[in-house]
Amino acid sequence: LYAVDANPVISLMAEESIRALGDALPTVVRAPDDRDARSRALYGAWLAGTCLGAVGMALHHKLCHTLGGTFNLPHAQTHAAMLPHTAHYNHAAAPAALRRVARALGGDDAADAGPLLFRLNERLGIAPALADLGMPQDGLDEAADLACSNPYANPRPIERAAIRELLQRAWEGRAPR
Repeated sequence: LYAVDANPVISLMAEESIRALGDALPTVVRAPDDRDARSRALYGAWLAGTCLGAVGMALHHKLCHTLGGTFNLPHAQTHAAMLPHTAHYNHAAAPAALRRVARALGGDDAADAGPLLFRLNERLGIAPALADLGMPQDGLDEAADLACSNPYANPRPIERAAIRELLQRAWEGRAPR
């Protein structure tokens, strides 16, 4: 939603994707045989994949690629654990985009996006802590350095101290703030 090459059509698709996945996934986890919920999840995943292929990446993908590639963390779980934190990191610099995320998840303010994503992960039973995924605490400084050394375009400047703090919260599994 805040990619430098975003456009109105992709932004609508992204918001609809978040809404569909946020609605469907808790049901899929609770009732895996619910065909309607699985269909809505597939619809949301298709929209998300289409968006992903149409625009550039930002901080979230940079951090996840760093964590997965350097520390061999599992791909999907790392993305899920990091998304609340990276959304929160960018909420003041990309308020319209993060307001759309919040709206799709039942909130209305850009600052709600990260906490709402964190709560969705809790409802889905997704491990919130990078530590639970195998991230060594003594690797947090290296991860922050790597993420800052060759950053992707991002609405908020990539600041090493803030990234290190973000990684610490994610490592501990604490909600973004």
